[in-house]
Amino acid sequence: MEAAADRDATEFDHAIEVLEEQTSVLWRRERTTSHALAKNVHPEMEPAAYGILTLLQREGSLRATDIATSIGVGKPSVSRQLAGLERLGLVSRQLDPSDARSQRVLLTARGRQQLAAAQAGRRTAFTTLMRSWDPEDVETLGLLIARLNSTYKKDTW
Repeated sequence: MEAAADRDATEFDHAIEVLEEQTSVLWRRERTTSHALAKNVHPEMEPAAYGILTLLQREGSLRATDIATSIGVGKPSVSRQLAGLERLGLVSRQLDPSDARSQRVLLTARGRQQLAAAQAGRRTAFTTLMRSWDPEDVETLGLLIARLNSTYKKDTW
């Protein structure tokens, strides 16, 4: 019984090593992709701002503090990114109807259009890249990545 537990622990440790290595490669590639996607949205947009746009696309309008909390960065960083996105005409601010002391940030029509175009390009690239995969494998990968992402919401580091 103890030998089986040791073998299971060793197999789990090896699986974690493989996962760490492969996610490192994936995240490096994703950083490169995010840089390119940001430039597809607008040539002057900073790569870090892409995540803000996708968050606004998903959530609608948010306060800057909520954006900072959602993406895990400080409010000064978000404020700087928002100022740049506003300057590029991709986001705008409006008074918060529930609290006139604060503002909500939302995508402009131009921001929605340019983000959607960049995302369509990304989907086309994924389709080309994964055309040889079985559709069930693609779906399983998506589900497992979603599970990994939900686990990160619980992280303590």
